[in-house]
Amino acid sequence: MSKLKKELGLISVFSIAAGAMISSGLFILPGLAYFNSGPAIVIAYLLAGLLVIPSMLSQAELATAMPKAGGSYFFIFRSMGANFGTLAGLTSWFSLAFKSAFALIGIGAFATFVFPDISMLHIKLIATGFCIFFTILNIISTKHAGTIQVLMVVFLFAILIFYVIRGIPVVDNKNFDVFMKGDLRTLFTTAGMIFISFGGLTKIASVAEEVKNPSKTIPQGMILAFLTVTILYFLVVFVTVGILGNKLLISEVGNYTLTPISDGAHVIMGNPGRYILAVAALLAFFSTANAGIMAASRNPLAMSKDQLLPKFFSTINYKLKTPVNSLIFTSIFMIAVIFLPLETLVKTASTMMLLLFLFINISTIIMRESGIQNYRPKFKSPLYPWLQIFAIIAYIFIIVEMGKNTLIITAAFAAFSVIWFFFYGRIRTNKESALLQLINRIKAKDLDTSKLESELKEIIRERDNIQKDRFDKLIEKAIILDIKKSTTKEDFFHKVAENLSASLDTKEDNFYTSLLDREDESSTVITENLAIPHLIISGNKKFSILLARCREGIYFSKEAPKVQIVFVIVGTKDERNFHLQTLAAIAQIVQNVNFENKWLKAKNVEALRDIVLLGDRNRKV
Repeated sequence: MSKLKKELGLISVFSIAAGAMISSGLFILPGLAYFNSGPAIVIAYLLAGLLVIPSMLSQAELATAMPKAGGSYFFIFRSMGANFGTLAGLTSWFSLAFKSAFALIGIGAFATFVFPDISMLHIKLIATGFCIFFTILNIISTKHAGTIQVLMVVFLFAILIFYVIRGIPVVDNKNFDVFMKGDLRTLFTTAGMIFISFGGLTKIASVAEEVKNPSKTIPQGMILAFLTVTILYFLVVFVTVGILGNKLLISEVGNYTLTPISDGAHVIMGNPGRYILAVAALLAFFSTANAGIMAASRNPLAMSKDQLLPKFFSTINYKLKTPVNSLIFTSIFMIAVIFLPLETLVKTASTMMLLLFLFINISTIIMRESGIQNYRPKFKSPLYPWLQIFAIIAYIFIIVEMGKNTLIITAAFAAFSVIWFFFYGRIRTNKESALLQLINRIKAKDLDTSKLESELKEIIRERDNIQKDRFDKLIEKAIILDIKKSTTKEDFFHKVAENLSASLDTKEDNFYTSLLDREDESSTVITENLAIPHLIISGNKKFSILLARCREGIYFSKEAPKVQIVFVIVGTKDERNFHLQTLAAIAQIVQNVNFENKWLKAKNVEALRDIVLLGDRNRKV
């Protein structure tokens, strides 16, 4: 199967995350937010930003540990299991696609600036046309789509910064005299509504498999986008409220304006300002639609790879290296959404996004506590687990506040996901979750999660661009002894001779004597807990290695009575150079500060093997 190309750098990651956030949350939502809370919305935007921080950090951690297409879906599946994964995948797909469809409708709506008399049908047809355009762009190349995203975000930021600079001198402090309508609960509820404006921040995780150097690029891009957009939100909303005040409540539609930023620009710069900010709004909707199509299409791709959706969705075009079928189907779904009533669906999509954020924080806790050895994020969320626990409680409160009808629709969607998994996914997928490992730790039962460990091992190899060398191939076939009770070096060398003599074509007794003589001649104990016995034997082109762990310790001498880690290296004289390379590789691996702790806690011989295979060292391919 063809793989996705790694074409997205830091600027592209930043632009996808930032562009996905700056949309209706800035160009439409301030009027509604002001209607609920008054000028205090400037605080509500900051509060919403604080609420998203735990999910951003959790998503960054999970994405650096598992940079795979599908993002939230992939993380939730691998941590919580296939049933939750099905719910997360369909929910993420639905909410991302719908938010993008809503942005496309926004593009059509702003066409009224040029053609005031166009109908709603024409607006939706314009939205459909742009949906097809961005789908073709994403089919041709992720890199080209990412480049267009960068250009759109640069122009968008430039216009908004210009608006802030021109607007600050015009701000009227009197517009902040009556600062807050309602109470703190109203403010918190408004922040919960604004919270959805930050939902696009984690979209980048859906295309993590296509990011160059994801371990650094993803957290850097997400954090940079969050800080930049949060500051921009605050400044733009502050200027808009300071300029318009209660004029935010004047509109021909409903009780609040649907074009607050454009209205503010009209006060500052007249009609030219209004049209300049209309262009900024269009750029925002363009970037959201483009990033949304890119991110949403990766959910069915990832679900198909896990056999939760038909194989059709996982096909990647051989020449273009893009998921054509998934993109086309996502586009068709979005076009269908464009022609549906929006209000209830918007609230439902918002609730689903909150549900995803809740699952992301739960997933982080499960992965950390599961003891999965090959869960190795390059970035770890600070203040764990308190940030995650706070987020889970806060998101549950916000979901409840969304209202009865929205909860019923969300519950119905969840039920559909469960039914789909029961009749389709359950009998096809065989992926394991970290939840199994967590249950293992709680119940002390031998539940096998080796498949998940193996999958994570391959993800790490791909993430860190680890190319197998001769040492890796040797370790993959090496005999590993996991000795349960304390023993002597004599008994240990008997076991080594018994396991290695046949493959090296030597007599077992002679091999045992050579090992013992070599140890008596000069101890191979490196530290009080590590020994590396190495032996030159007769013959040609023979080389082997044996790994051993003895938790109770091997008695080598009075100075080393409890050696728990042993690497036995045996080769012929013509393999002298590789013998030295092997010693150097082992030395680099064991120098890691966490090596000994991981070695002693590894649950089986395959876990021991993975510690060596994934150890940090220089490779000679």
